[in-house]
Amino acid sequence: MVFEPRKTGSDPLTAIQEEILALKKERNAVILVHNYQIEAIQQIGDYVGDSLGLSYRAAEADADVIVFCGVHFMAETAKIVNPGKTVILPDMEAGCSLSDSCPGEKLAAYKEANPGLYVVAYINCSAEVKALSDVICTSGNAVKIVEKVPQDRDILFVPDQNLGQWVAKQTGRPMQLWPGSCYAHVLFTVRALEKVRMQFPEAPIVAHPECVESVRDMADEVCSTEKMVAFCQNNPADSFIVATETGMLHRLRRELPNKTFIAGPTDRCACNDCRFMKMNTIEKLRDCLRDLSPEIKMDEEVRKKAFDPIQRMLEWSR
Repeated sequence: MVFEPRKTGSDPLTAIQEEILALKKERNAVILVHNYQIEAIQQIGDYVGDSLGLSYRAAEADADVIVFCGVHFMAETAKIVNPGKTVILPDMEAGCSLSDSCPGEKLAAYKEANPGLYVVAYINCSAEVKALSDVICTSGNAVKIVEKVPQDRDILFVPDQNLGQWVAKQTGRPMQLWPGSCYAHVLFTVRALEKVRMQFPEAPIVAHPECVESVRDMADEVCSTEKMVAFCQNNPADSFIVATETGMLHRLRRELPNKTFIAGPTDRCACNDCRFMKMNTIEKLRDCLRDLSPEIKMDEEVRKKAFDPIQRMLEWSR
């Protein structure tokens, strides 16, 4: 899938998008949208970004209602830092294979069997796992966060072993890695990317650190989705091969309309959609604003325990 430079100017809003904006005003809501959402949702978001940027926006939200267009753990994070606000998610079933790979009870058992570990948790985890952690990180700030962990502490990095492995190499800090991964990002392979690179030999490969090591090693840049925008903007190349979830190409095309973006293929298809991210539709967004449901709720004790490591991340990231 090749996305050529797009014409300047935004596409006109559809009737349902206009309806959503009217509901947003009526509800005094803010719409936070992850980079992997469909284009129609990105087009009407108050903020479109990665997990770190969305975490800041959630903490700073001046609204009665937060609509989180992403997956469940992201909406949970917004609720953790905004306990007095209504947080809604277009589809409550929009989960995450990476988050599911590290159940809270298994992490609790591991910590009990291995006392003294300093737990750095990638934000792609449940509220229960955040509550068991010492600090949270995102792909955009993971290196900075790990560098701030006291040198005399042994680190357990959960739940993404690929991101953890990349961070360990960047920082030189040895870490125990939880055996979890993002099902979408591990589908990228060297073979598939080499085929598309033969067609576009001058196009740099930009890969997310959730990719496996062999893919990261062949990439010209490994970075978070937010940093992909800056890399592509500052690089003189006209075309880029992007090895992350396909929704990111909407953001790149919107902000860099004069460049060409090639969706990183897998061995089975020409692009890589996350089935969980794509569960949110424009109709579900409209319905959740109209009904203020489904709403994120959680145990207050868990929320309080999860707040501290998130707050630590926000402080360490500034």
